[in-house]
Amino acid sequence: MNITHFVRDLLHVLLPNLCLACDTALFAHESIVCTECLYHLPLTDFHHDVNNETARQLWGKLDFEVAMSMLYLSKNSRVERLIHQLKYGNKPQIGRFLGKMYGRIINDIAKDQGFDMLVAIPIHNRKRRERGYNQAFQFGIGLSESLGIPVHENVLKRKVYNISQTKKSRSERYENVEGVFSVNPRYSMLQDKHVALVDDILTTGATLSEAGRILKLSGAKVSVLTIARA
Repeated sequence: MNITHFVRDLLHVLLPNLCLACDTALFAHESIVCTECLYHLPLTDFHHDVNNETARQLWGKLDFEVAMSMLYLSKNSRVERLIHQLKYGNKPQIGRFLGKMYGRIINDIAKDQGFDMLVAIPIHNRKRRERGYNQAFQFGIGLSESLGIPVHENVLKRKVYNISQTKKSRSERYENVEGVFSVNPRYSMLQDKHVALVDDILTTGATLSEAGRILKLSGAKVSVLTIARA
């Protein structure tokens, strides 16, 4: 018996990896999320309908090309648990896993649209230091891997540290993000580039609309890709 395989299998029995959606032990061939949870993930079909729920949420707020979300988000769900661990549980691999998966799903529409780059919604440097990573960028890394499109974390800069949007009203969310983004001078050549903005959750669309508005002022075409639609 190969000693390396023996040690690996022994460690799997003694210290099994757990599904990050349900906490059950993963089989050796599984990674991040168990087969049962993968099967029950509430995938959207937004890539088949340009007038989908994510797009409608942004109508009148942002002039965009396409807008899509991978999953439906509901309370006390697998998706909520995954996103919570991605944002607050030091599990950046969840973002990369979901991004790689979604990239395979939207590969055709990404080619048809001609995305030039993926741009992650930035978090403030203070929050970046606290968390250790930007969850939107982790999702973008996975998308980039599947789509073969470069992903950038620093095209946009967040100038202001905002408290969480979670408990804010719709109008407060828009006020909270007004004027918080700017384009990094190192990425000034955005004229006629098709930028796919990447984020974790679309709720009211306030953050994505403001970020997209700033990109459009630099001459970019903008699309939106998120992990989930609340």
